[in-house]
Amino acid sequence: MNGEIKIQFGDGTENLYGRGTLLLTMARERQPLYPARIVAARVNNALTDLQVGQKTDAAVEFFDLKSGQGMKVYERSLTFVLIIAAQRLYPHKDVMVEHSLGNGLYFEWLLGRPVTKSDVALLEQAMRVIIADNLPIVLRNMPLSEAIQQFEAIGNTAKACLLRQIERDTVSLYTCDGVMDYFYGPMVPETGYLKQFALTYYSPGFVLRFPDKTNPEVIPSFQDHPRLAQIFWEAERWGDLLGCPTVAQLNEAIVSGDFYEIMRVAEALHEKKVAAIADMVEERRPNVRIVLIAGPSSSGKTTFIQRLAIQLRVHGIRSVAISLDDYFLDRDKTPRAQNGDYDFESIHALDLPLLNDHLVELLSGRTVEPPFYNFKTGQREYSGRKLQVGPDQVLLVEGIHGLNPDLTASIPRDQKMLIYISALTQLSIDHHNRIPTTDTRLIRRIVRDNQFRNHDALQTLRLWPAVRSGEEVNIFPFQEEADVIFNSALIYELSVLRQYAEPLLAKITPEYPEYLEARRLTGFLRHFRLAPPDQVPSTSILREFIG
Repeated sequence: MNGEIKIQFGDGTENLYGRGTLLLTMARERQPLYPARIVAARVNNALTDLQVGQKTDAAVEFFDLKSGQGMKVYERSLTFVLIIAAQRLYPHKDVMVEHSLGNGLYFEWLLGRPVTKSDVALLEQAMRVIIADNLPIVLRNMPLSEAIQQFEAIGNTAKACLLRQIERDTVSLYTCDGVMDYFYGPMVPETGYLKQFALTYYSPGFVLRFPDKTNPEVIPSFQDHPRLAQIFWEAERWGDLLGCPTVAQLNEAIVSGDFYEIMRVAEALHEKKVAAIADMVEERRPNVRIVLIAGPSSSGKTTFIQRLAIQLRVHGIRSVAISLDDYFLDRDKTPRAQNGDYDFESIHALDLPLLNDHLVELLSGRTVEPPFYNFKTGQREYSGRKLQVGPDQVLLVEGIHGLNPDLTASIPRDQKMLIYISALTQLSIDHHNRIPTTDTRLIRRIVRDNQFRNHDALQTLRLWPAVRSGEEVNIFPFQEEADVIFNSALIYELSVLRQYAEPLLAKITPEYPEYLEARRLTGFLRHFRLAPPDQVPSTSILREFIG
């Protein structure tokens, strides 16, 4: 019939609906089939708001709060409610989402005075009123030029500036309780969806806490990470120092010709930090004999070690480097994950007794023959290479388990210095849209895997969930053990990486499940003006990814 459309759902069933039926109507009909509340949909491999009316035949799959996509929608929508509540309490005083912290998001509130516990309590109360009233969150799709005019009319010049730089014809805006905003991604249709949250005062701001996808009805206890928080605040100061706390300001610098100065200062800040870490090693000598460097995928560990080795030479300290990868067990002895695959991310995939024996021997001045792991055969091999560490040398050990005390249990703690490295982005899209550090690392890895590992973007995206799962178990729980944290993010890097990543992501076609993520990353990268890579220094961490 002309007035009907055919919808095929993810479980293979098909239903007929009237043309223009809201996805929300379909979601309510299908809700009993899902373990948690549905908050968004995938329509022909495009992430879609439930408020959209479907006018053509389509394949539809819903996301509930037990999915990663669904929880992102929840987090984004809760942020909007927080912004609305802040406007109710203090009109014209902006609130800024800065970064993730623990199991939540850290915010600062620009009140012109220090934020107090009472302020945070009032804000939480105002949010709960908005949620209890179940206010509609209205989606409006409009031409880009009209959206810019709308924000200019209400005096939001920062948002208008951002939209001027977006390379698309239309944008989606959301309005609730008279507050209009732009967010990068779908929202829930009503505030009543957002009952589970908590606010925690965390000077000088606060943390918005929300459920985990494993249990959408429960708020996990707050996990404080003071060392990590300090590095995020340092990153914020760096962004202010460079005059580019947001993407719009970075784009303006690229257009104006100030980009090269920003790049040079950003690289200088990195060099200063590496030099300071070398100073710390020198101060702890002669006790410190081993420097362990750990961090998640694509954090720039290889380049960091090279730069640290040079800075140590400035102090007259020579270094010897070993990789934990060479201490993998033979394939037939490797533990397996629950799904039956080899669990190379587990610390028990390493030959810990052999590693510790070698470390003790090396620190005693004796010579060892380290193995070489052949990843093709899955077997340990020996090349005849000998290794010895002199009394004036330090041993640099790199690997994901470097911060885990079980890795080097035979070495006294005072003989070790632990370094955690990660790309903790100091840039935001705007005050209300943050850039997850995970996205920066993923884009780095897509480019690097293509440049140096003969992997296309599809392979990288397929492997990424397992990589992230391994990080959650093997790296992040130990990050507070570090003596020092190095932030490898560069404020300008996504403007350079875009030209490498976009063509790779464009090769992922709609028939692949990874298309949705590829499309999201492509849209995200389009917020950035292209910056030329030719002036990136040869010593830059960015060179580890672009070559």
